[in-house]
Amino acid sequence: MTRPRPIYLVDFACYRPPANMKVQFYQFMEHSRLTGDFDESSLEFQRKILERSGLGEETYVPEAMHCIPPQPSMAAARNEAEEVMFGALENLFANTKIKPKDIGILVVNCSLFNPTPSLSAMIVNKYKLRGNIRSYNLGGMGCSAGVIAIDLAKDLLQIHRNTYAVVVSTENITQNWYFGNKKSMLIPNCLFRVGGSAVLLSNKSVDRRRAKYKLVHVVRTHRGSDDKAFRCVYQEQDGAGKVGVSLSKDLMAIAGGALKTNITTLGPLVLPISEQLLFFSTLVIKKLFNAKIKPYIPDFKLAFDHFCIHAGGRAVIDELEKNLQLLPVHVEASRMALHRFGNTSSSSIWYELAYTEAKGRMRKGNRVWQIAFGSGFKCNSAVWEALRYVKPSPNSPWEDCINRYPVKTVD
Repeated sequence: MTRPRPIYLVDFACYRPPANMKVQFYQFMEHSRLTGDFDESSLEFQRKILERSGLGEETYVPEAMHCIPPQPSMAAARNEAEEVMFGALENLFANTKIKPKDIGILVVNCSLFNPTPSLSAMIVNKYKLRGNIRSYNLGGMGCSAGVIAIDLAKDLLQIHRNTYAVVVSTENITQNWYFGNKKSMLIPNCLFRVGGSAVLLSNKSVDRRRAKYKLVHVVRTHRGSDDKAFRCVYQEQDGAGKVGVSLSKDLMAIAGGALKTNITTLGPLVLPISEQLLFFSTLVIKKLFNAKIKPYIPDFKLAFDHFCIHAGGRAVIDELEKNLQLLPVHVEASRMALHRFGNTSSSSIWYELAYTEAKGRMRKGNRVWQIAFGSGFKCNSAVWEALRYVKPSPNSPWEDCINRYPVKTVD
């Protein structure tokens, strides 16, 4: 058996939308009222969700949603996708000096917008990528699909030698705004915002010298065999025939279960032996003696220096901070990414990594744990090791505002 090739993260870029796409709370509520689609109960519900969400006043919604009435057309959705993907890629190409023709593998993930031709084909066409490029378009896989895309690119880089892989992660808001009055389907309107990322991976040994990180582990957990887990994030029509994504009340409990399964696999790969023994001894005692003891939660602070928890919402971050017994500094990047950019779906973990870099906290040898949750239901982890003291790349999404952070968020 051949030894796996090291996979290097040369650089990554996150899209920062233009200022005219920012939406303040009062604008969000006024526009929601003026559409005429929401009753007073739904408007009040959205106001309460916004106030408790952890989002700030500078997140972005697509241009189509700034119009009164909103104009969620196919053309507008394509425009949003192009602005986000090409914006992130232009930054990536400028910072790495890579030529688009050098890319051998392209993986794009976007859950809710899957036109024909695909988003990956749009990138191939825009940058005139080579004819034998191995391109993939992942759809419907939720907010954890960014890690899935990294895993796919990693596997392809094991097979195809001496090449680059680009992973583009985004979500499309334009055609997925919900204009009904079902409470469980209104929550995504309040949380999801415009964003996207582009990541350059390499299996070339020469790139180790300039790369920021090396990929250490990817661990994926899928709970789709359980009906409750499968339906807890579910796109459907409401009673009036309006399409949206419904979030179950069981979501946090299901996410907690998926996390436990994921860390049971991840733990032995990253934790010190002492933590592994404590963790597995409590599992054995519980199983053999059916003892009513709480399972031991390993101290992952001993394994990782930085945590990038998917900024799905304040409740998600609160739950992981509590369950993993983390300190406020460990979830700072997640809370601040949520505050500044909102839930940008699968790209949120990259805005968080960019925050850590912008704060000057990434030292050589530091380990980063990216944790993402998504529909299906899935919990996926990626572990990276910094190869040097990592400075933020030019045109970082935090470039114009990092000195204002961290900010205190509303409890």
